[in-house]
Amino acid sequence: MKFIAISAATVLASTPAFAGVYTNVESNSGFANGDYSSTLVETHVGYEGSLGNDASWYIQGGPAFGFIPDEESEQYASGKVGVSVDLTEDLTGYGEVSAISADEFDFDEINVGLKAGLTYRF
Repeated sequence: MKFIAISAATVLASTPAFAGVYTNVESNSGFANGDYSSTLVETHVGYEGSLGNDASWYIQGGPAFGFIPDEESEQYASGKVGVSVDLTEDLTGYGEVSAISADEFDFDEINVGLKAGLTYRF
């Protein structure tokens, strides 16, 4: 169940929209065969900066809360680092590395996710 919540957080994570310091609260819910299985809520504080005219970066982190039906909620540590680069006027490339503790603030095991993609603006 935790794997589903962590996977959903990794896949559905979004980049911040403003430069400077920001907060980001993100909720990702998982469903297996149409049935609700879990929700992960990440509450991050972050910072975004520029890498020149055509690129930006961000770093964010904070506690995450896992909710699974009929189980006690759990708390994790999570964070993300990412970059976005304008490849053309209409095409942007982005990448992100995310990490979350496997157990309640147990840093002996960290789950890491990678995300990369392209955004085309019409």
